[in-house]
Amino acid sequence: MPRVLRIINRFNLGGPTYNAAYLSAYLDGDYESLLIGGMKDESEDSSEFIVEELGLEARIIDKMRRPIRPHKDLEAYRQLKELIGDYKPDVVHTHASKPGALGRYAAHKLGVPVIVHTFHGHVFHSYFNPALTAFYKRLERSLARISTAIVAISDKQKEELVYQHHICPAEKVEVIPLGFDLQRFQLDIAGKRTRFRKRYGLKEGDVAICIVGRLVPIKNHKLFFEAVKWAKARSKKAFKVFVVGDGELRAELEAYCKSLGLIYSGGTEDPADIHFTSWIKEVDEVNAGCDIMVLSSLNEGTPVSLIEAQAANLPIVSTEVGGISDVVIKGETALLSPVGDVEAFGHNLLKLIDDDELRAKMGEKGWLHVKDKFHYRRLVEDIRGLYDRLLMRI
Repeated sequence: MPRVLRIINRFNLGGPTYNAAYLSAYLDGDYESLLIGGMKDESEDSSEFIVEELGLEARIIDKMRRPIRPHKDLEAYRQLKELIGDYKPDVVHTHASKPGALGRYAAHKLGVPVIVHTFHGHVFHSYFNPALTAFYKRLERSLARISTAIVAISDKQKEELVYQHHICPAEKVEVIPLGFDLQRFQLDIAGKRTRFRKRYGLKEGDVAICIVGRLVPIKNHKLFFEAVKWAKARSKKAFKVFVVGDGELRAELEAYCKSLGLIYSGGTEDPADIHFTSWIKEVDEVNAGCDIMVLSSLNEGTPVSLIEAQAANLPIVSTEVGGISDVVIKGETALLSPVGDVEAFGHNLLKLIDDDELRAKMGEKGWLHVKDKFHYRRLVEDIRGLYDRLLMRI
């Protein structure tokens, strides 16, 4: 039985953990798998429970962390090389940038027959200054040359990798969307909604708006808060905002809310316009309790929060960046606006806040759109087919 060594960036809540875990669990029988990951940041919630619930045993490389630390990165590379040498995989499959660099280089040095890398996003704009961005592009081009195949998670991402940033030739890229267990978002919606709204003291007519993700610059929360202020001045309805997640910018974002005249809370107390909840594992309960999902990012690969929102029948307001247009149906499950346009974002937000019928109509289309396209069994079959084809060539 062929062996796959799968390496993810870290065990934090997000798409890479879910997808690596599903692949490791459900390819079993055709491929023997070993899952390896780095350490999550202190501000992130752990996703190890996802791995454990699937009956997997994963190994953590504590030196492999998100920040660039040459000494620690070198030690992580040595550990990966040792694991690859001991496990002797037929396939090394890396997910995201740090393991993509360390893992692919180690696999190449040890002569692993098949090396696959999945771009869950990329850092080719809106992350770094031009010089550092150019460096990362050169690095990814060299890593692409030693990769057997590159997996893009959307058509838009493939277009960016191949034609916009010239990372690799088109024939090396396979488009394989992410996959999740989305059925839980359709179960006990009424009960979950009651529990969430009772916890935060939401009244019957209150519209609840949610944004899920790390509190970091790329997520551009300030645009969202500016749009909240814009909509609050014009809305006919009472609404509350829930910021689900945490990160390095929390204190700065709370101060920014204050500067805009928005009342914020770190708990459930009223009166507050915006509740900073930190991480909540029961995101299906959050989605059931809310009425609108938003995303204000400067750059995205395939945002999990928008897939899960549609699975929970939530309409979406988002910036139109990266692979978002491949995840939603523009104008039908989501209202999209350009990056940096507060008024356009606010107008879309206001439209959904004030129109109950429109929210319901757009929400109904979400589940039908995502239930098969982003199911984990489709993901597993697509990856199995890719591995089979690549191994037949060696």
